[in-house]
Amino acid sequence: MKYKIIVDSSSNLTKDYLKDDEVGFDVAPLILNIAGKEYVDDEVDKVDEVLNALNSTKVKATSSCPSTGCYLEKMSGATYYIVITITEKLSGSYNSALVAKSMHETPENVFVLDSKLVCGAMRILVNKAVEFIKKGMSFEDIQENLTKERDKGNLLFVLDKFDNFIKSGRINKLVGFLATKLAIKPLCYGEDGEIKIKAKIRTFPGVIKKLVVEIGQMCKETKDRICVISHTCNEKFANEIKELVAKAYQFKEIIVEKNRALCSFYALEGGIIVSF
Repeated sequence: MKYKIIVDSSSNLTKDYLKDDEVGFDVAPLILNIAGKEYVDDEVDKVDEVLNALNSTKVKATSSCPSTGCYLEKMSGATYYIVITITEKLSGSYNSALVAKSMHETPENVFVLDSKLVCGAMRILVNKAVEFIKKGMSFEDIQENLTKERDKGNLLFVLDKFDNFIKSGRINKLVGFLATKLAIKPLCYGEDGEIKIKAKIRTFPGVIKKLVVEIGQMCKETKDRICVISHTCNEKFANEIKELVAKAYQFKEIIVEKNRALCSFYALEGGIIVSF
């Protein structure tokens, strides 16, 4: 085949996401370490197991990115490779993929893109990559256009628990203090790969309403875009958000998905992540 798209498992996607004879697809798993046990974020659904393990220990849990060897192994079977990773600010996945590119026999045929976000934002970029391939764009034009699409991406999220973000140092201490000590539900967003506060709301229903309003502030034109709502054990609120978003905007498609192991590891029970 001519093209192959590779993502890491923070995308919430599995190897069977793309079933296309012209475009290959693969997923590089991240690894979770909880109380001395490793959990590979592979095709097997480990969400319940991971959450139970987290709730059963006070020891700091960690995650590690796919190895360079893992990425290099997946860069086979095609002429051109498009690798899309979780934001560099949260993981070493991007750098690992870059090293694999430098070791590949044809590094000029490998494009590694830092999504600067996570979850549904990566699904959106995968869909765009397939669209550009189907249009017959050159590899150079695909890289340019996919980077532009990346820069248009938005992500909002609200968590019920911030434990793992706080322990790992991946979130501002102020956010953690507000969420845990003052019982405030911060509406957070991703900007240039970093997590920032958009608003401070007292209740979960209140922050959900604010989230829907902010979608329109951050994305003025939704007609030809996709919205992905990712959740951890919170399907009720995820579907409520879908209904509110459908009434307020004209997204081409609104997708509700369950977070897989890596995203559940950080979002924990109740977490909602909206990409658009």
